[in-house]
Amino acid sequence: MFNFIKKSLGKTIDAIKNIAPEKKEKIPKDEIEDILLEADVTYEVVEKVLYYLPPSNLIERSDLKRVLLSFFIENTKIKNIEQKPFVELILGVNGAGKTTTIAKLAKLYKNENKKVILGAADTFRAAAVEQLRRWAAKLNIPIVATKQGHDPSAVAFDTIKSAIAKNFDNVLIDTAGRLHNQTNLSNEIKKIVRICDKAKSGTPHRKILILDGTQGNSAISQAKAFKEIVGIDAIIITKLDGTAKGGALFSIANELKLPILYIGVGEKEDDLVKFDAEEYIDSLLDSFYLSETDG
Repeated sequence: MFNFIKKSLGKTIDAIKNIAPEKKEKIPKDEIEDILLEADVTYEVVEKVLYYLPPSNLIERSDLKRVLLSFFIENTKIKNIEQKPFVELILGVNGAGKTTTIAKLAKLYKNENKKVILGAADTFRAAAVEQLRRWAAKLNIPIVATKQGHDPSAVAFDTIKSAIAKNFDNVLIDTAGRLHNQTNLSNEIKKIVRICDKAKSGTPHRKILILDGTQGNSAISQAKAFKEIVGIDAIIITKLDGTAKGGALFSIANELKLPILYIGVGEKEDDLVKFDAEEYIDSLLDSFYLSETDG
């Protein structure tokens, strides 16, 4: 997993090396500030990091790592929800990689010998339904889908009812990804959540927001809007391998106070890795701090 995370941060690490070309055992605070800003960590978060570091000017790796880990405290609170079927509603704007991420999640669950069913509730775009159909066929996973313009809440309802009847383990429901500030989308998502609860009380068990890693900190405003509309339980970051803004995860975690479940590291169905805050931070620190392996 570590290699996948480090590889996905390649462009971010290259940007850091432009600021700090030589690795050191101790780093001056002003250089740490420059490094974090270059990685697209917001100034607000950088200020917090500097505040909680030791008073001395030269900072050791262990002290910086301790402070950076504190931003991912929500990731230590993730609980395994023992519900069957376990229903997850997938949210996000168009272009964030939502449909592909659903396929990756489905493959991940299937690899764990779980029975998975998909619900194509993004009926706003015919292309979204067809894309999910193709993934379902490729992965040999059943899908509940209908024609463009059909009520997405009905699709969600039918998917959950089918999962209950056929004893499925996991339900993944896609949703429309129009601009997050549109009132009709807001009402549609709220309705889907209500209807899910009617199909099976307490569902969806988890509402996951897909954020495009290439957008860096600008994705935070999207996340806040979705969180306000229906509440968000967790986040998946996509396209992290295609950006030098890998440090934005600190800002996202700081602003939203939500766990990051996975990161997307490519386009294939297996290119989804569980987010590990410690390994993520070590990957960044390795680019400018000396470690034991550096001799």
